[in-house]
Amino acid sequence: MTEELEQILSQLTQPDNAIIQQATAQLKQAFKDPAIIPGLCAVMSGSQNPQIRQSAAVMLRLRVKKHWKKISPNDRESLKAVVLQAFMQETEHTVQHSLSQLCAVMVKHETPDRWPALLQLLNQSTKSSNPHDRQVGLLLLNKVIESNPEPFKPHYCQLLQLLRSVLEDHNNPTALYYCILTLTAITAFIGTEEMHLMRSILPNLIVALKCLIKADQNQASEAMEVFNELMESEVSVIVPHVADVVRFFLEVGSDTNLSDSLRVKALSCVTFLIKLKSKTVLKQKLLSPILQAIFPVLTAAPPPGEQDPEDEEHDSGDGTDNESPKHCAAQIIDTMALHMPPEKLFQQLMPLTQTCLASENPYQRKGGLMCLAVLAEGCADHIRTKILKSVLQTVCQSLSDSSEVVRSAGLFALGQFSEHLQPEVSTYCSELMPLLLGYLSSLNQAKVGHVTKAFYALENFMENLGADIEPYLPTLMETMLSALNNTDNLKIKELAVSAIGAIANAAKELLVPYFTPVIESLKGFLTTTTEEMRSLQTQSLDTLSVLARTIGKDVFSPLAAECVQLGLNLTNTIDDPDLRRCTYSLYSAVSIVTPDCLTPHLTAITTVMLYALKSSEGVTAHLEEDKAFVLLDDDDDENDEKDTEIFLEDDKGTDIHDVAGFSVENAYIDEKEDACEALGEIAFNAGCSILSYFSPQFPHEDVRRAAFGAMGQFCRAQHKVWKENPTEANQQALLKLLDIVVPCFLETVRREPERHVVMGVLESMNSVIKSCKEEVFKNPSRLKEISHAIRDVLKKKTPCQDSGGDEADDEDQQAEYDAMLQEFAGEGIPLVAASVPADNFFPFLNDLLPFIMNKAKSSCTVADRSFSVGTIAEILHALMSVSGGRGVAGRLSNRLLPVLVAGAKDSDPEVRNNSVFGLGCLAQAAGPIVVSDYPMMLSVFSNLLSKESDLRVIDNLCAALCRMIMSNVDAVPLEQVLPALVARLPLKEDQEENNTVFSCLAMLYTHSPALVQSKPHLHLFTFPIHNISVALMQKFAQNHSAEFQAAVTSLPAEQRDSLSAAITAS
Repeated sequence: MTEELEQILSQLTQPDNAIIQQATAQLKQAFKDPAIIPGLCAVMSGSQNPQIRQSAAVMLRLRVKKHWKKISPNDRESLKAVVLQAFMQETEHTVQHSLSQLCAVMVKHETPDRWPALLQLLNQSTKSSNPHDRQVGLLLLNKVIESNPEPFKPHYCQLLQLLRSVLEDHNNPTALYYCILTLTAITAFIGTEEMHLMRSILPNLIVALKCLIKADQNQASEAMEVFNELMESEVSVIVPHVADVVRFFLEVGSDTNLSDSLRVKALSCVTFLIKLKSKTVLKQKLLSPILQAIFPVLTAAPPPGEQDPEDEEHDSGDGTDNESPKHCAAQIIDTMALHMPPEKLFQQLMPLTQTCLASENPYQRKGGLMCLAVLAEGCADHIRTKILKSVLQTVCQSLSDSSEVVRSAGLFALGQFSEHLQPEVSTYCSELMPLLLGYLSSLNQAKVGHVTKAFYALENFMENLGADIEPYLPTLMETMLSALNNTDNLKIKELAVSAIGAIANAAKELLVPYFTPVIESLKGFLTTTTEEMRSLQTQSLDTLSVLARTIGKDVFSPLAAECVQLGLNLTNTIDDPDLRRCTYSLYSAVSIVTPDCLTPHLTAITTVMLYALKSSEGVTAHLEEDKAFVLLDDDDDENDEKDTEIFLEDDKGTDIHDVAGFSVENAYIDEKEDACEALGEIAFNAGCSILSYFSPQFPHEDVRRAAFGAMGQFCRAQHKVWKENPTEANQQALLKLLDIVVPCFLETVRREPERHVVMGVLESMNSVIKSCKEEVFKNPSRLKEISHAIRDVLKKKTPCQDSGGDEADDEDQQAEYDAMLQEFAGEGIPLVAASVPADNFFPFLNDLLPFIMNKAKSSCTVADRSFSVGTIAEILHALMSVSGGRGVAGRLSNRLLPVLVAGAKDSDPEVRNNSVFGLGCLAQAAGPIVVSDYPMMLSVFSNLLSKESDLRVIDNLCAALCRMIMSNVDAVPLEQVLPALVARLPLKEDQEENNTVFSCLAMLYTHSPALVQSKPHLHLFTFPIHNISVALMQKFAQNHSAEFQAAVTSLPAEQRDSLSAAITAS
């Protein structure tokens, strides 16, 4: 089979479609042979052609990923040995890369500890004295850990020590590269044990990156991601070295000999650090060094014969230029403005800015104006109240500068001031409007890029003038209508249309005299379908929406139906996300004026919007580097009729694990955002009539699922409105909405054939019950209907669980879907329990519990056992807060206690964790009736505490003990339990249980103060600051000041300061 496979794989690399198709058919057959794994192994390790060896490795990886459980144990062990042998004898980097990815996938199934040969190889190769062996070992280490960071956590300390030594190997840049990528992969998972080691590595990391920059700037740019990861997940690692880190970023960002992408990466890190730790930056006196470093970047002239991106003729004029070092320098100042006190910032910044503004160099003057522009948002109050007149004067003077780049920067600054410095900036209307109108009229219309910037400034200023625009309206509208009628330049027409929208926002009904000619022009633009008109049409729809909202109902209503039809015609004939999103805004605007006009078209309108929300159009998957020629095999089923489809590189069915990343075009993001807003507004303005269009009748199940999700969101939104404004009308609106939505959910569960849709319905219904609680059950039949729907899913009695189909589906996949479906149903039980009186729910709960408890059997999967005891625990937790809950919990205790006790002894930590949580909730919910079971429960907890290593389980054991104490303090031997409890504080993983722990300790201090204060429990002071803990500490401080002060003094300075501040503040 080896020769046959090699021949097939060779043919698949040929530039001949006929040969490829023939080879594809042969490969389909080959994949039905159980010998496929040994055959691919032989090709991978024995072929003389590196491309074929790589193809074999990739095919094996895909096979292993999807079918590991179906590979025989002998083949698995053989594969584990062969892949490591092939890896060490391989000389081609691309093949080594694919082999390392194959190892990474295998580790997902085997775990590191079940593959000791891999650990041994990693250990030997990464510590080898041979530089090449170290490189290869670090490549393997990187791929394996990048794919599976968590299973390696027990080895992190050892791993960090290894990586620290590799970082000192400055003559081996490839080793440095893979070392830093590995550091990046584990950063999000490091714990307190590794924190000190990670801090000590940072200086070595900076030196290593400097070496890597000299060797390979592209690799260095990718490796710089380690700082973003550190700042996002463990910024405390950077803080002790923040000065050195910032200096490194600035050194790279300022070096004009380096690539723009590397400089951008470094400067972006400065921005992120300021956003996260602005106080540290100020405290370390880094503000001045940062400004001194970035101002030369901000004010640098472009190379001779070139322009900055924002000064090029095609720029949009709104300041959203491409990423460049200069753009990043402005972004740093923008971030400083948003995150630093203006007084401290301006003290350092304004002298530099004023020097630039007074310079003979136009790019220095431009830099000064850009600086003022980006300060406007973050320091608006400071500018408005202290320096507005002087900076406005500076900006206005720049409009007469001899340099166009300076004038452009002045226009951008004026636009930013107009947006962020309201209402004060509008008081300068009498000076600024004549200036802007005069400037616009003097421009050469052929220089469209600069005209665009002038329109940007004018629009932003006009939009907020309100009635003050009236004196300028004749001149403005004459200018705009002239542009619409007399110019051939489509961009100028587009700018004029946009400006009319801004004028309408300010003028409102004052624009009525100009309405007819404007509408006639817009109609003309909107009835054309040529490609070059697209941008103008988009802007025309935007302006039409503004006119609908502002011109007055009486004026616009006669045109409303025609406008809706215009929008529908456009979306039916043109596939463009920007155009579609503008139609959504138009429909929203029409729904304000005459919602009845939308009613005949709601089906068409909402279908388009829901497709937009669910669509993945505009999303690009970037494949791993070896996907240029890779073939992917589909899952086969367990029947004899196995079949394997082979997808070529452009197939849409690419496995998610083969994707290195995604990018999404902004136009599609904007479309989804506008669709969400429009759906909400249309629903509000059209009333509940829109909800009948969110039905399970859409042709595609994904769209149906999205529709049900939207319905749930509308219910939650209305509930929020009612809570914020609890009027009778708002409550009735909510109940009316629920009376439409919930029956629709339940009918879908009863009739829908697609599991995927029913899962979405159950998820949405759960979220509605969680938010709206008892309001869902105001209808007396609702409790029974929802309970029965949950029961039917748990009993597998719904149409979507029907096993009789025409297709021989993959049973594993179907079973997995079925289990997920049942989990969604089961998750609804505690939500219902928390929403209705317990006695009302008890008959239905009694009916549902056997289906949940059956999944707790030892023969069930870990997922089933965890789901079972977790659901029971959440039910008991819910009963704690509803009327009659204690009685119902007591009646259930004899049935539930054995299940939870068995779960507490389970081999899986998640099952133990859920069971321990459930036992604590049972004690608290059932109260006195389970006191007789306390000795047995305490014995179980004692045994578990003595050997438990999982931190989350230990945290929940502590919380469960606290629940038992609070429920019946006299039934717990505190002299024995309390020391064991306090010894395991503070909580390490489950911080949500701090409330339980502190409530218990506060109660004990009241109940048995001598017991709590018998020795100074310093654990208390290492807890996160918490209202109850602060109150407890205040009592300690008042009643036992000497002991308290001694304990506080012994704390680290940072904790001591936090504690003192919290106590003082309260």
